[in-house]
Amino acid sequence: MGRIGNGWQLTKTSLRVLRKDKELLLFPLLSGLAILGILAVFLGGMFVTVGFGAAFGGDLTWLFAVVMVLYYVVSFFIAFFFNAAIIGAATIRLNGGNPTLGDGLRIARENAGRIFLWALFAATVAMILRAIQERLGFIGKIILGLVGIAWSLATYFVVPILVYEKLGPWAAVKRSAHLFKTTWGETLVGGFSMGVIFVLLGLAGLLAPLLGFLLGGAFGLVVGLVVMVVYWVVLGLVASAASSILIAALYRYATTGKVAEDFQGLPAFAAARPPSYGTAP
Repeated sequence: MGRIGNGWQLTKTSLRVLRKDKELLLFPLLSGLAILGILAVFLGGMFVTVGFGAAFGGDLTWLFAVVMVLYYVVSFFIAFFFNAAIIGAATIRLNGGNPTLGDGLRIARENAGRIFLWALFAATVAMILRAIQERLGFIGKIILGLVGIAWSLATYFVVPILVYEKLGPWAAVKRSAHLFKTTWGETLVGGFSMGVIFVLLGLAGLLAPLLGFLLGGAFGLVVGLVVMVVYWVVLGLVASAASSILIAALYRYATTGKVAEDFQGLPAFAAARPPSYGTAP
C-alpha cells in the first residue's frame, strides 16, 4: 500500500473511530466552552477592575499585555489537554479496546504537567511569531506565514509524544519532526483528505438559508440561517474530534506501522512507550 493509500485508509479509520465512539465529540465541546469561559473571566475581570478603556490604552496597556499572555497560555493548555484526551481514547479504540470519556480524561490528567509545559512553550512561540509578523511588510508576512506552516507540521505529533513517550517540549518537537519526515506522505494525504471532506460538508450548509428563503421568504431565511449556524457548530465539533483521532492513527502508524483497518483482535492498549518504527531519531 503506497503513501496515498495509507493516508486515505488512515482517514477512513479515524472517521470509523468517531462513528463507534460518538461521545468523543464531548471533548472538543468541553474545550470550546472552557476557552470561551476563560475569555469571559479574563475580559470580565479587566472590566470590573480597571475598565476596558484603561486596559486597552494609556498607562495600563501593560496590564492588557499581561492578561493576553496569561489567556494564551491557559487557552493553549485547555486545547492541548482535551486534544490529549481524544488522542488517548482514540488510541484505546485503535488497539482494540472500548474507551470511555473517563479513560480520555484520565490519560490527559496523568500528563497535565507536560501538557502545561508544552502549552507555555507553544504559546510563547505563537506570540513571538505574531509580534514579528505585525512589524513586517507584505513579503515578510508571507515568509513568516510559511515559517508558521512549517512549525505546525513539525509539531504535528507533539501531543501523543508527550502522552506516550513522556518527553519534554523541545525533545517532543524534535521527535515530532522526525516522525513527520518518515510519514510525510501519509500525514499530508490524511490531513488533505479530511480537510476536503469537511469543506464540502461545510459548503452543503449554505443550502439551508437558500432553501429557507425559497420556501418561506424572510422568515424561512432566518430559520435557514439558524439551521446553518447550528449545523456548522456541530460540523466543527466533528471535524475537531476527527482531526485529533487522525493524529492518533497517524502516530500509531508512524511508531508501529499499523494502519488498523478494523479494530477486532488487535493487541490491548498499552501505556508504555511504543516501539520505534523506521529510522530512530
